[in-house]
Amino acid sequence: MTLVLKRTALFVFIVLLWVLVAAAIARAATRDMVYLSGFSPGTIVVKTQERRLYYVIDGYRALRFPVGVGKAGQRWSGVTTVEGKYVRPAWAPPDDIRAENPRLPAVIPGGAPNNPMGVAALTLRGLDYAIHGTNNPGSIGRFVSHGCIRMHNRDIRELFQLVQVGTPVIVER
Repeated sequence: MTLVLKRTALFVFIVLLWVLVAAAIARAATRDMVYLSGFSPGTIVVKTQERRLYYVIDGYRALRFPVGVGKAGQRWSGVTTVEGKYVRPAWAPPDDIRAENPRLPAVIPGGAPNNPMGVAALTLRGLDYAIHGTNNPGSIGRFVSHGCIRMHNRDIRELFQLVQVGTPVIVER
């Protein structure tokens, strides 16, 4: 009987070890350090077609993050700056989103599970858009939003720590 128990314990140990390794991989940051030149250090560059956001570290390196971007007819490009930084922001649906879904409440409180802004947001000067987390991680890497840039919550936390109000943002198609 002890041989059966030892084999069972070994099997359980191997399964638990595999689960822990898989969980660690799943929780790992999704960003990479990549070559990128032509932008000033400290700039956020969003390449819409790639569905990637870059935070420029120096003259030739950037942190690269996967993002969700505007769907057809709702993509934009241009230059702006970070206007505000918010942790657990509340969300008030803009008129175009409310027209698509009139059942939405006037405001969804920050931290609510149905709040599409996720854990943090960087609002963009002169626009109704933000770079923000998401309550729908499956949307990252897709053309899904009404113009906002969506990030995994762990990634927006990292970017949030790196940027200040006034950080330049360049969005390219």
